[in-house]
Amino acid sequence: MRPIFAALPLAILAGCSSYQVDEITPVPSERLMTHQEPAGERGEVRINRDVGYLGGGCFVEFLIDRQVAARIGRGESASFYVEPGQHIVGIGRDHAGEGLCAKARLKREKLVTVEPGQRYVFRIVSEASSGFDIRPDDSKAP
Repeated sequence: MRPIFAALPLAILAGCSSYQVDEITPVPSERLMTHQEPAGERGEVRINRDVGYLGGGCFVEFLIDRQVAARIGRGESASFYVEPGQHIVGIGRDHAGEGLCAKARLKREKLVTVEPGQRYVFRIVSEASSGFDIRPDDSKAP
């Protein structure tokens, strides 16, 4: 009986982690703010948000150079087109949210060097042990 009680909390915490799905939906245009024009020698930065219960009712802000580029819900995806060079991509709490969503503490950033015409794919994940994070997603890159 003791092993069951020891394993139960671990199983519950594992159930709170997010996971990727094959069928993701595009972020609606009213929640896309910037970097939507695929012109010139720009590179593409794609963001996919996993599905999961942790923070599932909240939007996450996706940031490019610390400016809000989109508000992303779970199971959603969007592409952004940025000039070549170094950029900071990150996630932050949804400042337009209400209730518990507005109180979320979340800020993660990654430095990406964008090359002309290249595609960079990132995931927004949520885990019970570490909260939200943004990670490179090599499995979805062409």
